[in-house]
Amino acid sequence: MLETLLKASIRINERGWSMSIFLIDYENVGVPGLDGLTKLHETDIIYIFYSENADRLTFGLHKRLSESRAQIIYMKIGVGSKNALDFQLASFLGFLIGEKPDGKFYIVSKDKGFECLSKFWEKRKMKVDCVVSLTGKNIEEEINDLELSLVNIVDPKYLKMVTGFLQKYKTKQGVNNALVKELGTTKAGEIYKLLKPYMNDKKGV
Repeated sequence: MLETLLKASIRINERGWSMSIFLIDYENVGVPGLDGLTKLHETDIIYIFYSENADRLTFGLHKRLSESRAQIIYMKIGVGSKNALDFQLASFLGFLIGEKPDGKFYIVSKDKGFECLSKFWEKRKMKVDCVVSLTGKNIEEEINDLELSLVNIVDPKYLKMVTGFLQKYKTKQGVNNALVKELGTTKAGEIYKLLKPYMNDKKGV
């Protein structure tokens, strides 16, 4: 099956169109990592690496995936050791580069460990970008965008701290606990209420 998919993607690329290949660390980025899905083309390929630790899709996301023009391939990986997904994603990236050296490769993850992989391939004249979603934004660009969206509602002296918490924690409870620890219950509660519209992608109520 994999060989068939690779041959099909090579035939598409022979038409002269650019091919972007995204390898998504779904355990790390979750649903927000698929932002930008609707802007991809039929020449693009998305490999979604997931495990039993992160294998759920909402109905809305399933609909977006089914309507996407890009090819989408689900890669369920085995777990049982630390960083199992990372190792398998990195290994598969090397395989893909060997098969499609003219492709544009993107690792979709907030795990900064993948930056070493990007530098490894850069030394070998291959471009592998680390981004946080299918929009192509890297983590610095995402943080800047988040800070700009919060600048009018969060006190400037708390802005970087709050942005950091939103980036770091995957649950609403995690963000709340971090705010309480740093600012105390009253101030944390005030800021938390302001942040609710920016936490729709996080677990919890």
